[in-house]
Amino acid sequence: MGKRRRVVERRKKRPAVIGGMIAVVVGGAGFGLYALYGGGAADAASTTAEHKPVKTGPLSATEVQTTARTFLASWQHGKVTQAAAVTDDSKACIRLLTGYAKDAHVKGVTLTEGTRTGDKVPFSVKATVSYKGVSKPLSYDSAFTVVRRKSDGKPVVNWHAAVVHPDLSDGDTLVTGESGTPPIKALDRDGGEITTAKYPSLGSVLDGLREKFGKKAGGKAGVELRVVRGKAAEKAKLSDKTLLELSKGTPGTVKTTLSPTLQAAAEKQVTTQKNASVVVMRPSTGEVLAVANSSHGFNVAFQGSLAPGSTMKIITSTMLFEKGLITPDASHPCPKTYKLAGWTFHNDDDSEIKQGTFKLSFGASCNNAFIDFAPKLSDSDLTTEAQQVYGLGMNNWAIGVPTFDGSVPVQSGAQMGASLIGQGGVRMNPLNMASVSATVDTGTFHQPYLVAPSVDNRTIAKASRTMSSKTQSELKEVMQYTAGYGTAAKAMSGLSSSCGAKTGSAEVDGQKKPNGWFTAYCGDFAAAGVVQAGGHGGDTAGPIVAALLKLGSSL
Repeated sequence: MGKRRRVVERRKKRPAVIGGMIAVVVGGAGFGLYALYGGGAADAASTTAEHKPVKTGPLSATEVQTTARTFLASWQHGKVTQAAAVTDDSKACIRLLTGYAKDAHVKGVTLTEGTRTGDKVPFSVKATVSYKGVSKPLSYDSAFTVVRRKSDGKPVVNWHAAVVHPDLSDGDTLVTGESGTPPIKALDRDGGEITTAKYPSLGSVLDGLREKFGKKAGGKAGVELRVVRGKAAEKAKLSDKTLLELSKGTPGTVKTTLSPTLQAAAEKQVTTQKNASVVVMRPSTGEVLAVANSSHGFNVAFQGSLAPGSTMKIITSTMLFEKGLITPDASHPCPKTYKLAGWTFHNDDDSEIKQGTFKLSFGASCNNAFIDFAPKLSDSDLTTEAQQVYGLGMNNWAIGVPTFDGSVPVQSGAQMGASLIGQGGVRMNPLNMASVSATVDTGTFHQPYLVAPSVDNRTIAKASRTMSSKTQSELKEVMQYTAGYGTAAKAMSGLSSSCGAKTGSAEVDGQKKPNGWFTAYCGDFAAAGVVQAGGHGGDTAGPIVAALLKLGSSL
């Protein structure tokens, strides 16, 4: 620092001036001047920068190609710093690519660029994972997008952890070593082994079972390459994921409640719709009998957080019946529009029911017959009902794998009104809504579970109170009417008149079609499903749910 100080002192006395600007030495002394002065040198730099406008607009094919090849070549040759320099988050890139070699023990990386689509560049990876004398080949496909950096307009790779491997979320890492959790052999309720080859939907379920029961089931860990989740992924309740097994461990055994017949049928049913998810459970016990998703990554059926639309009217009706605000056969019109706290609510297709009962409005899923009760309710009423009677929104379900347990936040004004019809801040998934129908069926909340609580002596969630027999009777009346004559009638055709159902359509910003929901009970079976961006629930999720209930009743 002494040398920098002397240079500064000389420049204070008589700075060299060239063309009206202070001459700055490029190098260590020059950096010292900038750092200590923070004035003249910075002003000169900014003045120069003003003559270099930031490039904007679409990227050219050459810019995308050059950036992509620079990034891929640098990564392939282990030049992590150079690869990171052409990304928009160099620190995160360096951290992950360094770990790719040191922690994941990935060697001999070959990256092959695929055919670009606009600014998106697909590529394939071939490499070898080596750990303590054990090696296995690794291959997979990934992609990245080239964007223009805001600060200087230069083309760079839009950095996310998924660039390195598509199963990574930002904040996750790759690690190769002895797995902290031994493998498991999961069995269905009849003792048959559960595999993803047999049941493609159950990959995430198997991961969750291993994480929860691996150390308790008597197995021995092997060596594997796995995704270790970061804080963000942990918050989303994503489990660590095995990507490559270098040596097998000795699996322990975990028995589940899944029915092989219903699980196979559920896997088949979700293929009939894009982005479909379904859950089947036994109301009398809470046992989960089947869970399936047409997309085999994130488990929407257990962990999704989606507005449930009009299926929420089951919980809303429970609250209204308990408060004595309405009965099924009471006269209750459903106006075409209803104004609440500055919002104007509409019914589907701007329909209305001028003269009719509450049961008719429930069966037709007429929104404003529910929202017009808002002035008679407190902001917390719906939240309290969901928690105390249906066990929802408490974040305490322990089914054996990670789940999202529903959310019914306290809201006010128009948002509270929207919550009554399953919009606003209300969030659910098929597991939650299957449980709602199951609770109506038995009158008592039984927390769903995939592995019997006796296996690990865990405490399962309980509701603080049960609905009255009168309320249960009223709920069954409106749900049976919906299944026989309302929006669920087409899907539920052929099932017993004692079965009940509710449809739902949840609007989502940016989607042309709403998410279609359907939940129902029949005998000792309850099920719920959602088809994202599919349209009305009776036409999309309804046939999936009804088919599984029909199968269940025949077993």
